[in-house]
Amino acid sequence: MGWSISQKFGLTFHRPQLSSKGYTLVTPLGGDSSYLIDINGRYVHRWIFDGVRPHISRLLDNGNLLMMGVERSLLPPPADDFTIDPPPFDRHLRRLGANSSVLQEITWDGEVVWEYHNIAMHHDFVRLDNGNTVFPVWVEIPDEYSKKVKGGVRRPKEKLPPMLGDDVVEIDPRGEEVWRAETWKLFDPGKDPICPLENRWEWTHINSVDVNSDGDVLISCRDNSRVAVISRGAGEPDIKWKYGFPDTAHQHHATWVDNNQVQIFDNGMHRQAGMSTSRVIVVDPQTNTVTWKYEGNPPPQFFSGHISGATRLSNHNVLVCEGTSGRLIEITQNGEIAWEWWNPVYNTGDNGVSAGSLFRAYRYCLDQPALSGKELQSENLSALNRQYGLL
Repeated sequence: MGWSISQKFGLTFHRPQLSSKGYTLVTPLGGDSSYLIDINGRYVHRWIFDGVRPHISRLLDNGNLLMMGVERSLLPPPADDFTIDPPPFDRHLRRLGANSSVLQEITWDGEVVWEYHNIAMHHDFVRLDNGNTVFPVWVEIPDEYSKKVKGGVRRPKEKLPPMLGDDVVEIDPRGEEVWRAETWKLFDPGKDPICPLENRWEWTHINSVDVNSDGDVLISCRDNSRVAVISRGAGEPDIKWKYGFPDTAHQHHATWVDNNQVQIFDNGMHRQAGMSTSRVIVVDPQTNTVTWKYEGNPPPQFFSGHISGATRLSNHNVLVCEGTSGRLIEITQNGEIAWEWWNPVYNTGDNGVSAGSLFRAYRYCLDQPALSGKELQSENLSALNRQYGLL
């Protein structure tokens, strides 16, 4: 969506009688910090990461923060040119969105108590009740297989690197791998093609993972516009359900809600028909029917071409992250806006452009175990709140 050159930041709208009270966790892209904000839009806590550019963070029940990001020593220099020859694997990863290299568990006071390194992991993670962690990793697809993958565009004189697919990996607290699903073997190279407007660097590009109580893994794949459920347990992993284009287009953040229905942020980029507009939908995998949706009124009022997400709150409202603009809105089940907040933290990206983009946001209710006994006062960050005009 468009926004004014005199856009106000922080809390811009609130209907207290409709909103889910709590604290919201945001991680501005391209920066060095994650922040908790209160329901009035003021910063109450900040984690600063030494030598890591964070991509996504989540609070754990023990009060620690689990963060995925890329070590700044691995970022490409501004003049790094990938167009001359196909780059080796690690250099190839650096030019892809949400590339990461480290998972860190960090205490409330900023101490790193656990970390795991893998230059191929990206985008998202789930910490399971048993302490294991699930996340996607990029892998090179064998050349004879990648040639079968349909779609994508080859640019003139472009020397393509090996095509990348995704595996989903589970590690234990020691960092040992205990389970893996080779998703590029589960999709069909003809029936699940790359979008014809995307390059052929990647086939799937997983941008979210979630795990339900049955252990099934839910994934969203941007480049071929697919949402899928993968079995996790006895036997070889297999796709139990698949959904996507033309019903969704370059969607993000598929999550389990309401008795194993699936909530999706449908970005709408490169939609087959009509304008590129975004929406949030809930789909019943048993029938493939949309059981709930939110879209702009008029539809073009709500759009984020990439990143973004939506999380279900304890009162059944939905916290929507319109990622490219850095706008958060809380939506009731009736489609009413209960709360709106704009990210004031702008960071300069690798392309030299300053933006306030957010990949994802999470709301934690007042009785969340992670917040028990924690000091949450905006006065502790009064200088930061004054800097951004949030007081």
